[in-house]
Amino acid sequence: MSPTIYTIILTSLATGTIITMSSFHWLMAWIGLEINTLAIIPNISTTHHPRSTEAATKYFLTQAAASALILFSSMINAWQTGYWDITQLSSTPSHILLTVALAMKLGLAPLHFWLPEVLQGSTMSTALIIVTWQKLAPMSLIFLTMNNLSTTILLTLGLTSSLVGGWAGLNQTQTRKIMAYSSIAHLGWMATISSIMTNILVMNLLIYLTMTTSLFYFLIVTKSKTIQNLTTIWTLSPMMTIMMMLSLLSLGGLPPLTGFLPKWLIMEELINQNLTTVTIFMALISLLSLFFYIRLAYTTTLTLSPNMTQTKFKWRFYPSMKTTTILISTMITIFMMPMMSTILM
Repeated sequence: MSPTIYTIILTSLATGTIITMSSFHWLMAWIGLEINTLAIIPNISTTHHPRSTEAATKYFLTQAAASALILFSSMINAWQTGYWDITQLSSTPSHILLTVALAMKLGLAPLHFWLPEVLQGSTMSTALIIVTWQKLAPMSLIFLTMNNLSTTILLTLGLTSSLVGGWAGLNQTQTRKIMAYSSIAHLGWMATISSIMTNILVMNLLIYLTMTTSLFYFLIVTKSKTIQNLTTIWTLSPMMTIMMMLSLLSLGGLPPLTGFLPKWLIMEELINQNLTTVTIFMALISLLSLFFYIRLAYTTTLTLSPNMTQTKFKWRFYPSMKTTTILISTMITIFMMPMMSTILM
């Protein structure tokens, strides 16, 4: 792809997200979402492979349907109340339609089927954009309409997403599909807390973006597309292997790593809201996700693939990209938990 075209695409991605996040009129928010969708589609199909074309088509159809539902929801609300403001959403049918549309945009279960397939048909860098940057605009709409959305529907979507993300991820061997189901599970936690405590939602979103970016950078640098590829990472760089293992355990929410913090705060807030049953279910469901994270960590760090030579390491490790981003995001992923007590005070 031409550098000029790629720059235009990335600029359009940023512009669409910023328009949606900064707008208070439904039409402007919809325009921002459409710009965002149209900008990412060429990025998905850039490899000119039938699988990437299929992924781009699936992404376009699901996102177009979700955008149409958002526009329909805002029109119903404007018809009944006379307001086009995002914060003035008081019609019950509009609530339900908007929640379904945002769930489809984010990939929440049971509207998640497009996400693993789209990620599998995309390159690693495009998959990183889809599971991180593309979540910001829909999450900002949830943040703006938090007082009007149904808590019961969001809790149901959150529980379902956490269960599906953990259960379906157990059977995967492709790293991109594993990251897709990981994203679904984490979005389930965010949906659960979204209508109760938005401060925890924002913090959870930022930590999720950091952890996912860190792990995707490891996968990009090591060119690992399957679990089998992970068994030879230690020959490239033993230190990178250890850092990747810690990033995986942090994504699984294992204390005292950073990923444990948002789950801890979410469960504490759910108990304060007398939602003890939901808290217990969320804690039990998270063990499913933790299992396949531990499986990946075990494969990466503690296994040795068959080798016909006596050489333990490759002669030279030269990363194909700058590692500064990896170091910063990994440090935050691993060591942010001990600092949060000071930050939260």
